[in-house]
Amino acid sequence: MRAAEELTVRPCPQCGTEIRADRRFTVWCTACDWNLEPGGRPDGASEDKGRLRRLRRRLAQQYGEQLFADLGAAEAQQRPGRRTKAGVVAYAIALVVHAVTATLVVGGLWLLVAGWGGLGVVGGLFLLALAWPLRPRLNRLHSDARVLSRRDAPELYALIDEVAAAVGTRGVDTVVVDTQANASVTQLGLRRRLLTLGLPLWEVLTWQQRIALLGHELGHFTNGDTRHGTVVGTAYRSLGTWHYYLAPTPRPTFTEALVNLVYLVPRRLVMGLLALLELLTARDSQRSEYLADAAAARAASTEAAVGLMDRLLVTDSIGTTLSREVNGRRMRRPGRITAEDAQGLWEALTDHMDSIPESEYERIRRVGERHGHSVDAEHPPTHLRRGLLLRVTPVPPVVTTDAARSERITAELAEARSALALKIVKDA
Repeated sequence: MRAAEELTVRPCPQCGTEIRADRRFTVWCTACDWNLEPGGRPDGASEDKGRLRRLRRRLAQQYGEQLFADLGAAEAQQRPGRRTKAGVVAYAIALVVHAVTATLVVGGLWLLVAGWGGLGVVGGLFLLALAWPLRPRLNRLHSDARVLSRRDAPELYALIDEVAAAVGTRGVDTVVVDTQANASVTQLGLRRRLLTLGLPLWEVLTWQQRIALLGHELGHFTNGDTRHGTVVGTAYRSLGTWHYYLAPTPRPTFTEALVNLVYLVPRRLVMGLLALLELLTARDSQRSEYLADAAAARAASTEAAVGLMDRLLVTDSIGTTLSREVNGRRMRRPGRITAEDAQGLWEALTDHMDSIPESEYERIRRVGERHGHSVDAEHPPTHLRRGLLLRVTPVPPVVTTDAARSERITAELAEARSALALKIVKDA
């Protein structure tokens, strides 16, 4: 059942225009933008802590705007060709980073083999100990990940395979579901593909929007996002480890202050390399997001891809609604949490999200145009992604589901839905 609307009618105190709005959401004036941002700048656009995140957000907005202006209808629908010059340089820098780690390993082994008494052994062990945390780390599943295998969810995997074929790639090897209002793809090891579906986001989408979500995520495998490739991605993590070890000690003693001073130059060097990789990969990364959006449209239709963008604008409401539902359930039944306390959680979330009026979507879109709202610091501004989808010729869906197929997939997810709903209520 859809949440009840609470209508209020009042004149705008700034221009006098009649405002008809749902009082559960921000009451604002579409004519003059009165009360567009009642609390000031939204959290999603607040200043990030850390220079690297600030740089990443600034580049995301800068290149997102440039690409929105540059990408034409034809280019927005095509997949990129070979790696760009900036991507080649980023790849070369990543190889140098890994070469430093390899040098530490070779040097450590040489000192151990060469001997030189106890001093050589100590030096060799030190170099190997230093190389170990800096090694290229391939992604792997967390021990508590809720995995759906092909045997567990054959219909879901079949849908994923169909969407993958529509966007020009292959499907995934593993699906994980979790409690985040998000979705992502990555590689496990060298070749296995992982798709992570956050049920809070999945549950509030229509079936065509879910297909668009799958198309977007699988589209990342077709467009060569350098930043998330194995070589450059592992170099990022290695440099991040270097930066962590070289970070200055706060409120240092005299000895620690000397160590901080010694670390200053290598720390600045590592920070410079991280910033350089950001500069080299930012444009390709932003372009890959636009192309992934185009893949979503090819698979599910332009209408579904635009609908997905609108849902992404209001993902903050997912967290707010879940918090309200969880708190209410815990207050009604204090003490031990059982499966009964989690029943209906997803339905309550969907009802609320379906009740969000168009005026609230329009308000957030206008705020986004002011401040460049994006899903995170790596994505182009959401209103530009939506605008580019609307700029090109609308396309019909290639992949659809009927009621029977939808029900079978829902049945495959039933156990995970119940378990994750209970986890959300227990974790408050």
